[in-house]
Amino acid sequence: MSQKKRMKTPRKVVEMIDAIFPTRYDFEDMLAEQAERTLEGVRVFVDWLDHHPGEEPAALGRIEADVDSFRYSLEEKLGDSFSTPFDRQDIYSLSRQMDYILGFSLATAREMHLFQVTPDRPIREMAGALLLGTGHVAAGVRAIGTDQKKVRESIREARKTIHMVGDTYMLGLKDLFETPVTIEMMKRREVYHHLWDAGGALQSTVDILHKAAVGIDLGGN
Repeated sequence: MSQKKRMKTPRKVVEMIDAIFPTRYDFEDMLAEQAERTLEGVRVFVDWLDHHPGEEPAALGRIEADVDSFRYSLEEKLGDSFSTPFDRQDIYSLSRQMDYILGFSLATAREMHLFQVTPDRPIREMAGALLLGTGHVAAGVRAIGTDQKKVRESIREARKTIHMVGDTYMLGLKDLFETPVTIEMMKRREVYHHLWDAGGALQSTVDILHKAAVGIDLGGN
């Protein structure tokens, strides 16, 4: 099957456009800041699981709200900018998917608090893998404009943690479904699923990071 080739804008044309319409905002720096804030939020989530699972996750809620405001500001600047360091859709999608990682973490914590679900092995392991993966994403986003080798390494390591989330989710469900059907079991299944969703957001983030870094279309993966 023949593949349609993508036309690339000549470097001289790009340089001319950049000279006439200079980049007004440092989107790479803004994405890196959002990635660091997201990492801090997931770290607070894991700390909450370890030390305060019975309490309302207020600190995590404040971080999530701050990151939301930061993302809205980034989106406004993106709409105002003529020139961007890489595809503006990738910038938007990368920011949005990172936001989902934090959003699902907060949703998990709120469910656990409201449903009075205590952390068990699958919850702790999925959250730990999510934290590791978010750390690799943050490292990759920081390096996106300067160190492609570091970006590729971060993507490889992040994908390992995504598999960890998926494997733990499946095994956790297997063990859960071998117990009698109770309200507690149904609550725990919902918590597992939100952590699985966070892992899905992590996977989408990594795929977009890869696309942005190497300039290829990964399709619907």
